Amino acid sequence: MELKGLLTLEQLKNKVASEAIETVVVAFTDHYGRLVGKRFDAEFFIDQAVQNGTHGCDYLLTTDMEMEPVPGYQFANWELGYGDFHLVPDLSTLRIASWLDRTALVLCDVQNDKNHELTAEAPRSILHRQLAQAKELGYHCFAASELEYYLFENSYRQAFEQHYQGLKPSGWYLEDYHILQGTRIEPFTAAARRHLKNSGVPVENSKGEWGLGQHELNVRYAEALEMADRHVVFKQCLKEIADAMGLSVTFMAKFDSERAGSSCHIHMSLWKDGENAFAGKQKLGPVEGSEVFRWFLGGWITHAPEVMPFYAPTVNAYKRYVDASWAPTRLAWSYDNRTAGFRVVGHGNSLRIECRIPGADCNPYLAFAASLVSGLDGIRNKIEPPECFTGDVYAAGHLPRVPYTLGEAVDKFENSAFAKAAFGEAVVNHYTHFYRTEMQAYNRAVTDWERKRYFERI
Repeated sequence: MELKGLLTLEQLKNKVASEAIETVVVAFTDHYGRLVGKRFDAEFFIDQAVQNGTHGCDYLLTTDMEMEPVPGYQFANWELGYGDFHLVPDLSTLRIASWLDRTALVLCDVQNDKNHELTAEAPRSILHRQLAQAKELGYHCFAASELEYYLFENSYRQAFEQHYQGLKPSGWYLEDYHILQGTRIEPFTAAARRHLKNSGVPVENSKGEWGLGQHELNVRYAEALEMADRHVVFKQCLKEIADAMGLSVTFMAKFDSERAGSSCHIHMSLWKDGENAFAGKQKLGPVEGSEVFRWFLGGWITHAPEVMPFYAPTVNAYKRYVDASWAPTRLAWSYDNRTAGFRVVGHGNSLRIECRIPGADCNPYLAFAASLVSGLDGIRNKIEPPECFTGDVYAAGHLPRVPYTLGEAVDKFENSAFAKAAFGEAVVNHYTHFYRTEMQAYNRAVTDWERKRYFERI
């Protein structure tokens, strides 16, 4: 299906000639999932960058949230001089950035500047590698990510100046599915739906969620790489629309301890010869599916603890895993049961697995790669899933729990023979250092919680 907003190179040339496009954003995601890159004069992009790409400093895959160079990486460091890597525009991602004035956007693959191979540590490269593994087995992977977020009436600048305290949510009562509350913020959400659709990200629907000012906007599923690209464009679009309107959105996994967390539910299935490879007649609890479905589910559940940092990459992410909060706390699967970490839905060609573990702060390339590599290992090794759970998974204290903290998750990831075989030891070491750096930054910080607790009473 031809999507509105996607551009061929010839279409871009025509829009540049008519001055409908003047700027091309050339970008990739860092480990946090943030878009980083450059803005090109559109004519120069066509004349030079389409064929030659561009360069970026390799410190971008070793920086922290504050853009400080972090020591201790083998990939890039002061001793190596922080050289360049090569950014190669993937023209299949070329699109109008409808929410920006006369601007197009293209996403890049990151390559080694010397041999022009994909840089193994780059998030999009990691997903590329796992999709190639699936293709070798004859499968195409389709995915969708359901992102939740909070909308505030404060601008980002105001929120910063208020130290993110006393922010005014866009709603004042729980608005899950409420049309009235949704109508009140429709100027923002309608703009988001319209600009996404006009930027090659087809929209299904939007709705209020279970927190004050919390919402969800869903886009159509696609092959996994394209879906991860849509996810990245989605977040950038919503943030920049909010910024232009004097509002703010947050994709923190847990914005407030008293409010529902924001998730990124991942739906995934494998397809072969135009048919859903999960479809079948074998009974697995209440589900009819194939051996491929059963083993993929078994592998996905089994390996979740070992790849948990790719689902929950921040200290904050683990504060979302609270019983009876709509976030999963235990590793179980069930059919159409939102208390389970793995919720199976659909039937026949619509049969798919929904993993409810990732938070809205995940990097989609890494989360999709972790999901796919786990499921493929299940197929290769015929890993059986546990029995289908019926009832309230939150109350099932005997079931294995998701890791409690980022530290616990990183320890499992660092010591996982599966993760090292799947992603490569250099990649595991690189991301282990990245996540430990994030933990160290948190451990050094003095928080409002500490001041409120200890200022007078200690």
